[in-house]
Amino acid sequence: MQSLNGKKIFVTGGSRGIGAAIVRYLAQSGAHVIFTYSTNEQKAKELLTTLSGSGHFCFQLDVSVSEQVEEVIKKVYELWPEVDGVVNNAGITRDQLLLRMKVEDFSQVLQTNLHGVFHITKAFSKNMLKARKGSFVNISSIIGSTGNAGQVNYAASKGALEAFTKSVALELASRGIRANCVAPGYIKSDMTAALSDEQLKQLSARIPLLRPGEPEEIAAVVAFLLSESASYITGQTLHVNGGMYLS
Repeated sequence: MQSLNGKKIFVTGGSRGIGAAIVRYLAQSGAHVIFTYSTNEQKAKELLTTLSGSGHFCFQLDVSVSEQVEEVIKKVYELWPEVDGVVNNAGITRDQLLLRMKVEDFSQVLQTNLHGVFHITKAFSKNMLKARKGSFVNISSIIGSTGNAGQVNYAASKGALEAFTKSVALELASRGIRANCVAPGYIKSDMTAALSDEQLKQLSARIPLLRPGEPEEIAAVVAFLLSESASYITGQTLHVNGGMYLS
């Protein structure tokens, strides 16, 4: 486990799934964590009470709304003088075949998955530039590289996110600020828990390592990229997919 003792990390979409695993892992690694949730306050508060260490907080936030982002980040800096790392994890899907997809379903996915990262990154960059340090880790997806039928909106958002991250890395590198992506493959979730044994077997057969990943395996890579062990890594996408896609 990477040591993040005393680091102050902000995580969007941290109340469930991969986001919750990231929040727990960072807290176990010694970080102070502020995470956001979109709607389920009870679930977020329950997670907050289970975290290791102290100095953790959570806020409701729709990352697609720039005014909300500004309000929450103001609260963050009232609690912390500076932020060491930001994990852009919040994301949504609105799956449908292209010819049946509504314009609003395409736009909503881009607004959250891409515009939301833009709002968060721009806002935190201002203070990080003054501090001359910081690390952004953006959660992408294998779909951003492979595409997927029924997910033109999601694939577009994640492919664009990786290009966005490269550009941010180049802009901020001279001030000691890094930006990277983690692209998960199929990870155990509520969705995979609902699969039958046969369905899970068929899914696993498509993965060279013959199993879905664990959320904690994504969290460990995120923690690595936030740590000093990754101090010479920027502008990269680390694929964590059991061999399904080889970059």
